Amino acid sequence: MATLEAILATIDKNIDASTQRLFDLLRIPSVSTDPAYTKECERAADWLVRELQGLGYSAESRPTPGHPIVVGHANAKRKDAPHLLFYGHYDVQPPDPLELWKTEPFAPRLQQGDGTQEIVARGASDDKGQLMTFVEACRAFEANGGLPCNVTFLFEGEEETGSPSLPEFLAANKAELSEPALALVCDTGMWNATTPGITIMLRGLVQEEVILRGASHDLHSGMFGGPVVNPIHVLAKIIGELHTEDGEVALPGFYDGVPELPEDIAAQWRELDFDEAAFLEGIGLSQVGGEAGRGVIEQIWARPTCDVNGIVGGYTGKGSKTVLPAQASAKFSFRLVGTQNPTKIVEKFHAFVRERLPVDVTAEFISHGASGAINLPFGSEALKRARRALADEWGVEAALTGCGGSIPIVGAFKRDLGMDALMIGFGLEDDRIHSPNEKYSLTSFHKGTRSWARVLAALAA
Repeated sequence: MATLEAILATIDKNIDASTQRLFDLLRIPSVSTDPAYTKECERAADWLVRELQGLGYSAESRPTPGHPIVVGHANAKRKDAPHLLFYGHYDVQPPDPLELWKTEPFAPRLQQGDGTQEIVARGASDDKGQLMTFVEACRAFEANGGLPCNVTFLFEGEEETGSPSLPEFLAANKAELSEPALALVCDTGMWNATTPGITIMLRGLVQEEVILRGASHDLHSGMFGGPVVNPIHVLAKIIGELHTEDGEVALPGFYDGVPELPEDIAAQWRELDFDEAAFLEGIGLSQVGGEAGRGVIEQIWARPTCDVNGIVGGYTGKGSKTVLPAQASAKFSFRLVGTQNPTKIVEKFHAFVRERLPVDVTAEFISHGASGAINLPFGSEALKRARRALADEWGVEAALTGCGGSIPIVGAFKRDLGMDALMIGFGLEDDRIHSPNEKYSLTSFHKGTRSWARVLAALAA
């Protein structure tokens, strides 16, 4: 087996060819949400199959009710090599609005950015550029004697539409896909352009819709207002009681399973160059809301929330209409952390609403999904090795970050395959993913490839 230095030298030598291969993939308009691009999604899957086969790996495009999923397998020469699963997605968001693109979205180009060249195209950062950092790292190993780990590749084509075919696919192929001990996910980002990051927490999500009904039909507020209950008033009162004066969620037992942040992680977050005032100013605000005494980063990454996402009731058109509505509705989302139980959160919320309903008002609940939080164990050996490997490449410690949102595939790996995931990505905050003129730093692509080579070597050591 060649030395790591030889692997890295191969990556450096071949960066131009690697970039051109990425360009070839970016030219395929694999938009998953639009049926007009179905054949293009198939073409992207086939392209990836050929790339993996060209490296000597077994690979095939497997059909699903939606777009194909690419599965590949590569074996290390060492019999005791660890087995890893690498996940990425080849589908992209629609390029609209086209008039805001400076050049054709599926004609990749290089432009000069802030201190580095940038690859501009739809999918450059989300997720084709990220996916190809790993493939190109594998290519460098194969040019120098082979991979140090057994690797299973899983590339899906429906991530941008919520991965509807993935749960059934994981269940049908569980025996094959649960062999790896650890998943690697490259759909996240760096802390900043010079500091790598490993995402160690993802908040869970519960989405609920509530419809309150009172009278049998809308009424004239002059003739009926006063003695007749108004569902909007009832809904507003319930919403107002969902939080305490200190900003905490008032559902009984809501904080069961919510841990306090370990001091070493809290200390690391305090040292990050995060400017709360600038963060708030960027969205037109000046004061931190939410839980009293807790900062922006802690609240977004490590604290649970309850938010109202929309309210409808009565007349909402132009002008005035003196109506007393028969119903009112609201949509709620709960972000979960730690070991909060999504099912119990739903039960507590329903009970909270029902306990506050006056006579003659009924509640209908519509669920829009529930999933728990994901936490990589802080003491994980894989996490320690990956962090050292990234520090060797970037010259600074990798930030251990949280993510306020959710990445469904990570939850699926944990729930369906019993597998933790290392979430290491090289995207930047200003990459304009999902927007016109999406870009990916050439430095991110180059050093991301080198980083994966280091991480694979570290995990195999």
